[in-house]
Amino acid sequence: MEFIEQLKLKASQNKKRIVLPEGLEERTLKAADTILGEGFSEIILIGNTDKVKAEATKLGLQNIGKATIVDPENHDKIDAYTDMMVEIRKKKGLTKEEAVKLIKNPLFLAVMMIKAGDADGEVAGADNATGDVLRPAFQYVKTAPGISVVSGAFIMILKDKEFGEDGMMVFADCAVHPDPTAEELAQIAVATGQTTRAIAGFEPKIAMLSFSTKGSAKHDMVDKVVKATELAKAQAPDMKIDGELQSDAAIIPAIGQKKAPDSEIAGQANVLVFPTLETGNIAYKLVQRMGHAEAIGPILQGMAAPINDLSRGCSVSDIVNLVAITANQAAGTV
Repeated sequence: MEFIEQLKLKASQNKKRIVLPEGLEERTLKAADTILGEGFSEIILIGNTDKVKAEATKLGLQNIGKATIVDPENHDKIDAYTDMMVEIRKKKGLTKEEAVKLIKNPLFLAVMMIKAGDADGEVAGADNATGDVLRPAFQYVKTAPGISVVSGAFIMILKDKEFGEDGMMVFADCAVHPDPTAEELAQIAVATGQTTRAIAGFEPKIAMLSFSTKGSAKHDMVDKVVKATELAKAQAPDMKIDGELQSDAAIIPAIGQKKAPDSEIAGQANVLVFPTLETGNIAYKLVQRMGHAEAIGPILQGMAAPINDLSRGCSVSDIVNLVAITANQAAGTV
């Protein structure tokens, strides 16, 4: 069964409410129609009810009637949400008047629905820039307890099945944080392990990558990875984590055995944590293009609730797939 189909099946067993704030955007509506037809998630669309229905009719969509439609200008929880916004941001000087204006913005309304427990996750970005999607998320949903850094993971599906878990691996951070500290890198490693369990569906074997393996080189950048490895192990004693490892030592058994014979990760890693965004972004794109791998993501991790950002060039299927991933994040399925 295809990976995404497996995710849809898991999501359908524990349906979550995913809010799509771009409720009048054509691809979003088509994706919502597909999701509702397949029945693996409940969908909340933000937009004027009459306009959403009219657009759905124009597009010939059959299932939008199953969605919950919330009009940002007129719904019964405006006061509750604005009061909550003021309470959360009162130290930043947010006034009631400002909150009343903000709550009419679908991106702010979506995160307040999540914060209030009226939605379980959000997918946006088909019609909005990443910064606009993430700003309200950072301000109101914030990061998960004990996490100070948000990162982006990619699930890499390789043609060569000898690597990872039958050709599936998880790479991070490839999307968000340029130069994490050792403490932040440890958090990224643990969050990526959790994503691996919840989304990829296998037990993580996490390699903390460097240009050194077990002291073969000396440098401040190596020291950062060594410290991050120690911290990650302490934070998640139930996960297999090791480093510092060079990439070949992490994924090639013979090289792993030679360079790090005492490691339970070397040669069999299925999760690669890169020391910087630069290395992670370069690596995943090279593997994707030169190795003809499928790269699914970025999956944002570290938020207190699942909020994922689309490319503005996304397809309908991209939105459907990211909703399936977000629903599984919300369910915490493994």
